[in-house]
Amino acid sequence: MKTSLRRLLAALALSFVAPTSAQPIHVNNVGLEIAETRYFLNADFRLDLTAPLLEALNNGVSLGFLVEFQLTRPRWYWFDEKTASEKLELRLSYLPLAQQYRLSSGTLHQNFPTLAEALEALGRVHGWPVLGQDQVDNGRAYVAAVRLRLDPAQLPTPFRVSAVTNREWTVTSDWKRFPFTPLAPVQEAR
Repeated sequence: MKTSLRRLLAALALSFVAPTSAQPIHVNNVGLEIAETRYFLNADFRLDLTAPLLEALNNGVSLGFLVEFQLTRPRWYWFDEKTASEKLELRLSYLPLAQQYRLSSGTLHQNFPTLAEALEALGRVHGWPVLGQDQVDNGRAYVAAVRLRLDPAQLPTPFRVSAVTNREWTVTSDWKRFPFTPLAPVQEAR
């Protein structure tokens, strides 16, 4: 009895302080394109879930992810000016009766037969409207940034402590920054 209690306490203590092999999310491709009066973000992320996240997902815990976009205008004389900021919430869950994974964004959802397909869809953010043409000045240099991360605020309350204290529950990409200079859209000749 005492030995099993010691092992349990030791394992619990190690889960809070032991370094883990959590792989971050990687941003592969990113860019902005204009259509009519809006700019749309296209980004591809590659991610793998850590063992605790995979176990939680397969046991019915929905994982909320957040795609964050920021646009700033560099200024040499003061702090950079924050021009635009957008967030996109995505939720990944497992449906045990259907044995499928579900990716949701708001009221829209799509089911996938395998986790690999669901993670690929989660990492493909294409055509997300992030910016109006009236929010930027043509020809001016901006810096755009995007990242994808697990959102601890979307986890059930008992898992939020683990998300803050355990690196295996902290899954995030670095900010991928890229230069952006808006240009006036080409008018078609009639």
